[in-house]
Amino acid sequence: MKDLFTEIWESVRRNKLRTCLTGFAVSWGIFMLIVLLGAGNGLQNAFFKGGDRFASNTMMVGGGWTSKPYDGLKEGRRIRLDDKDVKLAGSDAFANNVDDIIATVSISGTASYGKKSCSVDIEGNYPERAKVEKIEIMYGRYINARDIQDKRKVVVVPQNTAESLLPDNTPISELLGKYIKVDKLSFQVVGINKSDRMRGYNMMAAPFTTVKAAFNKGEEIDDITLTFHGLDSKQANEEFETRLRAAVNLRHRAAPDDRRALWIWNRFTQDLQINTVSSIINIALWIIGLFTLLGGIVGVSNIMLITVKERTHEFGIRKAIGARPWDITKLILAESISITAIFGYIGMFLGMVACQILDKTVGQSTVSMFDDQIAMLVNPTVGLDVAIEATLVLIIAGSLAGLFPARKASKVRPIEALRAE
Repeated sequence: MKDLFTEIWESVRRNKLRTCLTGFAVSWGIFMLIVLLGAGNGLQNAFFKGGDRFASNTMMVGGGWTSKPYDGLKEGRRIRLDDKDVKLAGSDAFANNVDDIIATVSISGTASYGKKSCSVDIEGNYPERAKVEKIEIMYGRYINARDIQDKRKVVVVPQNTAESLLPDNTPISELLGKYIKVDKLSFQVVGINKSDRMRGYNMMAAPFTTVKAAFNKGEEIDDITLTFHGLDSKQANEEFETRLRAAVNLRHRAAPDDRRALWIWNRFTQDLQINTVSSIINIALWIIGLFTLLGGIVGVSNIMLITVKERTHEFGIRKAIGARPWDITKLILAESISITAIFGYIGMFLGMVACQILDKTVGQSTVSMFDDQIAMLVNPTVGLDVAIEATLVLIIAGSLAGLFPARKASKVRPIEALRAE
């Protein structure tokens, strides 16, 4: 083994410039592959950031507009969900899959505290909402079961609203335990949650029963959120949605298959779509990176062909004194893999350094979108799995680059080789 590496070193030393130029192409290829994959990961992380705010086993249902006539009624009717739809979703027909049922009802109004006021939405909710939407409580608590049972006039206020209601430079925790007015009704602040642009910066939460009673909402509700189990495939989710849609539509005298009469947002199937898009992006980046690397591999193959031609006389002597074809093949393959691996690892190391630089520079930059600051890149790095995959690529690439020259060298005939100059 030592003799083998000594021969490789002597061959490289005799052709330093040629080897370095060819190796640079390999380094550049693997460098671009690592940087592309890191930047791709950063873009995906930035794009999907906040997408895990909902639990994956979550389904939201709301009323829409009928798109076809049914049961003697014309299309274009407004479907409004009510308390009976909540009971239907929790009936034995869906009990095998449904865990929690969270109905919501909301109103818009003006909140005031002291001399300050702001426009708000107040949503009647249940305690399970905090777990489903992963609401982050900064101070105090969220709504609990006792609030629902006693119809308490308590409210959880988002950070932005708390800042709007308090004098400048006042800690938002000062609002905890105080009473604020929503229109003409007083609510005690029992919690302050972190603002979330997806929920709305001014969306306050109060007990469902309190909002319905205090604001005379009757039986109507805005939407229903379900958490479920046992729906582990796209087909199972679609079948469940079809059954649920048919049951609710029929309650409102709408066609069972009218998809516009009832809208359903399913977090599970959305995650499947996101994962599909993510896989396509990763495959595309790998293809682009591998084509970039291909240029370096072709260069290694060419230099090995030149090496074989220059050492034809040497190979003839080796075979004349007893060297086997495999000995010649092994030498060329080892040299090809060594050049590819050494320069490839240099490119891989520099690529990982470049990813870290991206994280510390572009990764700290943000763009304004929907009145929020969105990071351009989030953790644009590659993991150990990518490093292992890149190592395998280098080994395979080096083997392929040296395969044809090695076969050519192994077939050299001693008599013809000894005649070569």
